[in-house]
Amino acid sequence: MSSLALYRRYRPESFAEVIGQEHVTDPLQQALRNNRVNHAYLFSGPRGCGKTTSARILARCLNCEQGPTPTPCGECQSCRDLARNGPGSIDVIEIDAASHGGVDDARDLREKAFFGPAGSRYKIYIIDEAHMVTSAGFNALLKVVEEPPEHLKFIFATTEPEKVIGTIRSRTHHYPFRLVPPGTLREYLGEVCGHEGIPVEDGVLPLVVRAGAGSVRDSMSVMDQLLAAAGADGVTYAMATALLGYTEASLLDSVVEAFAAGDGAAAFEIVDRVIEGGNDPRRFVADLLERLRDLVILAAVPDAAEKGLIDAPADVVERMQAQAGVFGAAELSRAADLVNDGLTEMRGATSPRLQLELICARVMLPAAYGDERSVMARLDRLERGVNFAGAGAGPAMGYVPGPDAHAGAQGGSAASAPPGPSGPSAPPVPPGGGPAAARAAVRGTGAPGSESGGATGGGSGPDSGTGTAPAAASAPAAPVAPVREQPPAQP
Repeated sequence: MSSLALYRRYRPESFAEVIGQEHVTDPLQQALRNNRVNHAYLFSGPRGCGKTTSARILARCLNCEQGPTPTPCGECQSCRDLARNGPGSIDVIEIDAASHGGVDDARDLREKAFFGPAGSRYKIYIIDEAHMVTSAGFNALLKVVEEPPEHLKFIFATTEPEKVIGTIRSRTHHYPFRLVPPGTLREYLGEVCGHEGIPVEDGVLPLVVRAGAGSVRDSMSVMDQLLAAAGADGVTYAMATALLGYTEASLLDSVVEAFAAGDGAAAFEIVDRVIEGGNDPRRFVADLLERLRDLVILAAVPDAAEKGLIDAPADVVERMQAQAGVFGAAELSRAADLVNDGLTEMRGATSPRLQLELICARVMLPAAYGDERSVMARLDRLERGVNFAGAGAGPAMGYVPGPDAHAGAQGGSAASAPPGPSGPSAPPVPPGGGPAAARAAVRGTGAPGSESGGATGGGSGPDSGTGTAPAAASAPAAPVAPVREQPPAQP
């Protein structure tokens, strides 16, 4: 197996092999067919999307013995020199402007540019990182770029075209390159893995595409790292998540289910597992935001996976569809907004764990906010019947009044009321309610060591457990009245 990097081993050799840049490759091929090739080109776009590769392919097409042609023959001397592993051509000069962008370098280039090619049709200068050329250097090149000899071509490649001075840009044909779509990049990586003969589990390629962020070179570098670490069973999902630093899908499923059920204990246990497991809290929040984004899409578009809006394995899509059905639309949108705000606050935070716990607390407590989103989230929970008391809403009350606990408040006297069906164990409550009523109820029903209602009413001995209802009612009246109506005794 060759030790050459994966992105160099599979570098395209023709415009047909370049992926995701049809808006650039098709016009260039048509210009080659029409033999209307300009003297200067400007290729711009993000890193790793094919600018320098396309410049080399264009030079190969121009200097092919059968050219200019959109499909190089690959057999002539020029095509072999400019092939993927070729030695290079003396007539195609690549210059790194990051180290050769001064005015002296530009003057040297201008002096050599007027000499004809050694053995090819054109003498082509490929100036990479063109935005690093100084203003003086561009001004030194301006005349030769504006009116070059017949045999001279210029191709500028840059990630920052706005830094190329306007006088140079106006004399070139500008082709902006774009990031490669995830679906196209995933299919390409699958073909590369097939050529390498190494099995890859489902779910690994979406992680690689996400890590590459649309850049073919970055994605190929990540894939090369995973293939280098592959064992006998190939590249596994667990190995990919551990190596790339992504959060396990089980943790994301658990925290989303805790949010949906209003289970604060489970949510904070997951936070502890994230920290104790050595995961980066910021990466966990970013992955959680990505999961909530997928749930929002699935809630709005149930067949989002078939339409390509979500890039995930089939089993993960099924789990996310179930989670999206449990959430309410307003609650899901509110959770995504809070996680997004929390991710912004975590940049530069001194305690990422504290920020993560605060994010969970905000998502779990819509009742603590009075904005419209929180109100709608509470309505969603009420419609789904989520038990807020089970989620730590507050301590349970020890006193639960019975059906006749406040009989005195209805206008009748507690002493003259007939005994209830519970007999002497349910003493009447003094009129007026308040602390006296609560104490009387506790004395009658919840006093420790009391088998019947009159055990704490002032009686003692065996007679206290068998007294009649009037006796039980008169017992608590003596200690209650001074507390309610008389001021405390003076010392």
